[in-house]
Amino acid sequence: MDLQNVRNIGIIAHIDAGKTTTTERFLYYTGRVHKIGEVHEGEATMDWMEQERERGITITSAATQCHWKTKQKDGSELDTTINIIDTPGHVDFTAEVERSLRVLDGGVVVFDGSQGVEPQSETVWRQADKYHVPRLAFINKMDKIGGNFYMSIDSIFDRLSKNAVAIQLPIGAEGDFSGIIDIIKQKAYTFEGKNGEIIKEIPIPEDMKNQVLEYRLTLMEKVAENSTDELMDAFLQNSALTDEQIVQGLRVATVSNRLYPVLCGSSLQNMGTQLVLDAVVAYLPSPLDLPPVKGKNPNNDQEEERKGENGEPMTALAFKVATDPFVGRLTFIRVYSGVLKSGSYVLNSRSGNKERIGRLVRLHANSRQEIEQIEAGDIGAVIGLKDTRTGDTICDDAKPIRLESITFAEPVIQLAVEPKTKADQEKMGIALQKLVEEDPTLRVRTDDETGQTILAGMGELHLDIIIDRMKREFKVEANVGKPQVAYRETIQKEIEHEEKYIKQSGGRGQYGHVVFTLRPLEPGKGYVFTNSVVSGRIPKEFITPCDRGFQEGMSRGILAGYPVVDVEVDLTDGSYHDVDSNEFAFKMCASIGFQAAARKADPVILEPIMKVEVVTPEQFFGDIMGDINARRGLILGTSERGTAKVIEANVPLSEMFGYATDMRSMTQGRASYSMEPSHYAKVPKHKAEEVIAERTGGK
Repeated sequence: MDLQNVRNIGIIAHIDAGKTTTTERFLYYTGRVHKIGEVHEGEATMDWMEQERERGITITSAATQCHWKTKQKDGSELDTTINIIDTPGHVDFTAEVERSLRVLDGGVVVFDGSQGVEPQSETVWRQADKYHVPRLAFINKMDKIGGNFYMSIDSIFDRLSKNAVAIQLPIGAEGDFSGIIDIIKQKAYTFEGKNGEIIKEIPIPEDMKNQVLEYRLTLMEKVAENSTDELMDAFLQNSALTDEQIVQGLRVATVSNRLYPVLCGSSLQNMGTQLVLDAVVAYLPSPLDLPPVKGKNPNNDQEEERKGENGEPMTALAFKVATDPFVGRLTFIRVYSGVLKSGSYVLNSRSGNKERIGRLVRLHANSRQEIEQIEAGDIGAVIGLKDTRTGDTICDDAKPIRLESITFAEPVIQLAVEPKTKADQEKMGIALQKLVEEDPTLRVRTDDETGQTILAGMGELHLDIIIDRMKREFKVEANVGKPQVAYRETIQKEIEHEEKYIKQSGGRGQYGHVVFTLRPLEPGKGYVFTNSVVSGRIPKEFITPCDRGFQEGMSRGILAGYPVVDVEVDLTDGSYHDVDSNEFAFKMCASIGFQAAARKADPVILEPIMKVEVVTPEQFFGDIMGDINARRGLILGTSERGTAKVIEANVPLSEMFGYATDMRSMTQGRASYSMEPSHYAKVPKHKAEEVIAERTGGK
């Protein structure tokens, strides 16, 4: 396999921009499927989970491989292998997007041509920035009422990047959208035949010729500025670039994340999707275009790199774990260097354990094809890995390396579930274990006081789907409590504290003694432990148990038992007993000491604040504003999008339950909203009292 002709791409976007419909067209035109499956008919190939088909949304990122042939200048055909990962757009499933972006080389960001940049488009764009993923923008739904290419590209300039550059223009808009102009070749096309498979060249409409020349000049300037010195010189000498120079320069600038080509079309009407595939091949990077992947050697923590070549030591990243009803545990992997062969043994550099590679498969949504090996730069899945989690590196045990893992947001909402019968209890345990392995943003714990199982996730829809999957896939019947907010606690004052833990009960006793300072940290810092003990006042082997004890003390807050965050513990002094001191005594001492110190450090309760964006027709603007204020919301700003008003606000999550229903009834179902976690903030006094009373039963 020639790596130069491989593309690993993801299709990312806001919910309802048409990602899955676009993917279905890709699969049809590349010959991967012979019938186009429509999302609105519940028949999309990539949305294979029952819940996805019912709700018309994508929940899990599905992986598939197809081949696209492009005509070369000499008339020959170039066959490119494209691995596509279709990601979800709903904010509750950001983990799926995050882990897909981590292993992609390029992305196609799809926008709804009538909406332009929507909140979740911003989120996925920022996630792609975080992983330096080169991308193309595809303004879809040009045929929709309100479809406006120029408004959409302006919103990309305003909200995402000034480096977006149009390489196509639409002919007409809304119901009159009839074709696409290629600015580089200065040619226009229409799409005919039952599924738009016949691409016909037509003359550029007279009234658009000047506009095409203007956009072409802008494109040449941008390419000259952002690619190579040679092209800059060529442009300055000739005040123009040839078609080949534009394509070559645009590829360099796109691969290095300096420009983002913008295309347009309508996937549903089968217009323009083949040209997006051409652009993927022309402008997005192959595994060879990217710098070598960097990681740390687990033995000495030195940074090492691996080139994307088959001859290098094998290095792969597990980016997803899924449970398949037929074959069990599937681990999706991206091989960065070397070749992964079935039957071989690999090292998991997180756990330090060796695992045997059972069967290797190539996936097409949920059907599988067995293969013997996965080469550098390719994506596939392994059946039978026992202890490999999302974000783990598997590598050649003679040349170990640990790639940067994948970080996920903390869950903000939780609910209690209990099995209906004794038989369901065991099934529920197994189901939850599998679901947690699959989904790194799902947390499960047991409430010490009530004995209930508590699920924590990213939003109401996220937990809804989890409960639904337990019922359907694992046949578990459960009673579900009301969703609750995942509060946190923190402190506001610096305190110095001394704690002694002494137990004498015949024979050996227990002795631990610590002196430490507890300090509040700025939000989002979590927990910091500093060891300032000098001259062996506490022996070295007891420092780690102290650290563990402080963390244990943080797991149950002072006011209402919620976890404590954003504190620094600075261990300054203490003493020990030659006989009675041990690890357990110091751990207990630190845990009890933390609780006692936190009580004196002015503890407060924190609540998750959500960034909410509501898009509403103007006549309901006042009602929506009043309602947000009544929910303790802080209005951050208002703007206009087309004829609609957009309100941005920070609102406590606890006030947002049931908001969708209230908003619909206020606006005759015409407004829409999206929300994502923003930060934690102090709960007002009256609300804190309610939270504490509810949690402690008024004790």
